Amino acid sequence: MGCYGYAGKILFVDLSTKKAVAQDLPLDLAKTFIGARGFGAKLLWDLLPKGVDPLSPDNVLVLTVGPLAGTAAQSTSRWFVMFKSPLTGTYFRSVSGGFFGAMLKFAGYDAIVVRGRAEKPVYLWIHEDHIEFRDASHIWGLTVDGSREFLLEETNRNARFAAIGPAGERLVKFAAIVSDDYRTAGRGGGGAVMGSKNLKAIVAYGERRPKIYNGELFRKAVEEQVESYKKNPTFEGFHELGTNNGVYLLYVLGHFPTYNFKQIELENVDRFKPEVLENYIAKHYSCYGCTIRCGKKFKLTKGPYAGLFWDFPEYETHWSFGGNLGITNIEAITYANQLADRYGLDTISAGAAIAFAIELYEKGIISKREIDGLELRWGDPDVLVELVRKIALREGIGNILAEGVKRAAEIVGRGAEKYAMHIKGLELPAYDPRAAKAHGLSLATSNIGASHMIGWNKFEITGIPRKVDPFSTEGKGELAKYVQDETAMFEAAGFCLFPVNSGMITADLLSKLLYAATGIEEFKDTKYLWLVGERVYNLEKAINVREGVGTREHDKIPERILKEPVPRPPAKRQIFELNKLLDDYYKVRGWDTKTGLPTRGKLEELGLRDVASTLEKLGMLPV
Repeated sequence: MGCYGYAGKILFVDLSTKKAVAQDLPLDLAKTFIGARGFGAKLLWDLLPKGVDPLSPDNVLVLTVGPLAGTAAQSTSRWFVMFKSPLTGTYFRSVSGGFFGAMLKFAGYDAIVVRGRAEKPVYLWIHEDHIEFRDASHIWGLTVDGSREFLLEETNRNARFAAIGPAGERLVKFAAIVSDDYRTAGRGGGGAVMGSKNLKAIVAYGERRPKIYNGELFRKAVEEQVESYKKNPTFEGFHELGTNNGVYLLYVLGHFPTYNFKQIELENVDRFKPEVLENYIAKHYSCYGCTIRCGKKFKLTKGPYAGLFWDFPEYETHWSFGGNLGITNIEAITYANQLADRYGLDTISAGAAIAFAIELYEKGIISKREIDGLELRWGDPDVLVELVRKIALREGIGNILAEGVKRAAEIVGRGAEKYAMHIKGLELPAYDPRAAKAHGLSLATSNIGASHMIGWNKFEITGIPRKVDPFSTEGKGELAKYVQDETAMFEAAGFCLFPVNSGMITADLLSKLLYAATGIEEFKDTKYLWLVGERVYNLEKAINVREGVGTREHDKIPERILKEPVPRPPAKRQIFELNKLLDDYYKVRGWDTKTGLPTRGKLEELGLRDVASTLEKLGMLPV
């Protein structure tokens, strides 16, 4: 493709035959889906066989970046991984930051499509036009940090990579893909998909900088972007403390669940206050091309983990390894976070699985004998550390928990399902649906399961762009659709969602950046960009419908959320009114209210006529 902004190539890799073919990026694909998440959804729709086993060679793994990756635009070099999830059985998109996304662009590619399975462990070495399938037997079994020296020494010290650790090799259903700078595409089990393909890592290096359509226009748009960032009231908080800035605040607002969503008051919660957490920070850093620099390194100087220097636990990890387990020991949370990064584990699902196990033991559903003689107690940091290790290595009870809470509950039986906090098989994140109804509705209807970042509801949580009552059910369908489509729009462009959700970046500014970089006329129209966001979301829904997991009956929420009122303020006595909220949402979406399926009219309106025809032939459109 002769467009600006894009690298202009898609790399198709077959691990079974060890063949790699680069094809030109179609201009129509760029116009219709922009990039990144949009490309992933379209490529999966076209290439993923219906009903494929997620851990079979036939599953398709797609890595993508957006048209602004590797440019001076801020916060736009995220890399996206799309696949059929072994955890949920749904379409999945997982996202990460750092420098790998920009380097993939510099190597000359907007997307990599991986199929097949290598006979023995390999890693993919991409050096612009030179593609090699290299033996990874010597690093198979190593942690991500253990693999790092080998990968960079054997390729290029300035290369960047995305790799799996022992958890991915052992097919832990929520294994993560981890970059060389320990940023993770964590959710949904992308690491297990790589492991099933005997693919240890993808290493990339290149020096091909993207060409800009209008340099002066682009420079002005970037200047406007930086100015917008710095004048935003949330900028300093993100800059100084990252997502840790919101841990205590979100607990106070009721969005920080405790004790497997029992929502009991958390003892010693003051340990999560910003003035405490900032004492652990030893270094600030950023992903490629981002002035926010929200990345932090924590240094531990006391206790059994003294001497540790590692990436700080994000808000979600302070919850999953902390409040959700009744733990406020920052040192243990940080150490467990390091273990998860090194082994390649999603911290959200891992912490949720541990909370599930603790509650089962508390309720007498599982015995000490079944959990390897461990004493599972709320608030015990030793339990956290040991179970993270057991899950990653599939040892003992860890082998069951490694399946995710939905499957683990089915294995255990005895009423364990009641305590498995998931949606579509994906463990709930650090937000209680009862405390913010539109946000909860987005979790329930998310195409990938319980992901807070598919539609983070800034209306309810931060009052941006306007404050709404989080406990009301009125108008929440419209708000959920708005943030889901907005998220898809910005992620099609490859954006990080922190500046999006805090109001640092607008659709108008996105339009300026995209047009100046690519010269594509359609991108000058913000209405068109919103249409792309809705198109991407509906296409992802269509993939699930084709897989048989995209109806109203799949938009469920845990029984505890539906029936047990929150016991602590400010959401005290709140439950989640699922059916009423779903009716509202489907109407706003233009989907069939009874089935939750998209209609032919809606799909055609979004330019997805062929998708509608395929679903109709399969008998998967509402009558």
